[in-house]
Amino acid sequence: MKKKRTFTVHRALEVLKYIPLVIWVVFFVFAFGWILLASFSTTREIFSGTLLDSGVHLENYTNVWKDNNVGRYFINSILCSALSCAFIILISAPAAYVLSKKTFIGKKLTFNIFVVGMSIPQVMLIIPLYCWFVRAGLVGHLITLIILYTTLNVPYTVYFLTAFFSSVPSALAEAARIDGCSQTGALWRIMVPMASPGIITVTIFNFMNTWNEYFMALIFANGNDEIRTLSMGLQNIITAMTYTGNWAGLFAAVMMVFLPTFILYLLLSDKIVSGITGGGVKG
Repeated sequence: MKKKRTFTVHRALEVLKYIPLVIWVVFFVFAFGWILLASFSTTREIFSGTLLDSGVHLENYTNVWKDNNVGRYFINSILCSALSCAFIILISAPAAYVLSKKTFIGKKLTFNIFVVGMSIPQVMLIIPLYCWFVRAGLVGHLITLIILYTTLNVPYTVYFLTAFFSSVPSALAEAARIDGCSQTGALWRIMVPMASPGIITVTIFNFMNTWNEYFMALIFANGNDEIRTLSMGLQNIITAMTYTGNWAGLFAAVMMVFLPTFILYLLLSDKIVSGITGGGVKG
């Protein structure tokens, strides 16, 4: 009887642990569902609580896309995020490989520098970075955001990939070297494909980070509408919609910003899980 009671209490405690998760999921599904329905409704229906009462209004999306320059903002965000992620991997993968597989003087110091770089708040770097880019004449250019997003995300990426490369057997690269492959060839043809789950995972994190980034874009875009990203464009749309009262268009714009990263996460969630867990096992 005592054993059965203990088992029942244990089951109850196990169930209680999931209550906060269930509450969060219910809240998220409700909020996401309401915003999605509101983006296809009219402003009158939103305030009256009768969503989709007059049908589905796809013009909310088309009007926002055409009238608020969202197409340009979307392209800018794609360029910044995609190019930044590519450059981050080109820089971080060789650095992480060397830190995980090679022995040299200052190896620990170099790794610690990347760790310290992760801990520095970006707001502390704004003034010196802005001064440097002003002197270089790069403020107000899209390449500026790409450079910033690349350099600011390299420390975390190197830290993440160093742990992941450590889990890949060194014998694979050594065998490739014996077969005549160069050091660079062994890295990109053998080690990088073996570490692809970790690279995909950190690339997704970096993409989501740069896609949603607002503060740096606000400072370094410097009022140039041609290089504004979606996060900045959304802020402009929010300001405009507050005065025009087109709340349906506002929710449509929110969904345009949110859905790309949400869909990306859903499609690659298995890669993210395998990438996170794979880096913790040494081979």
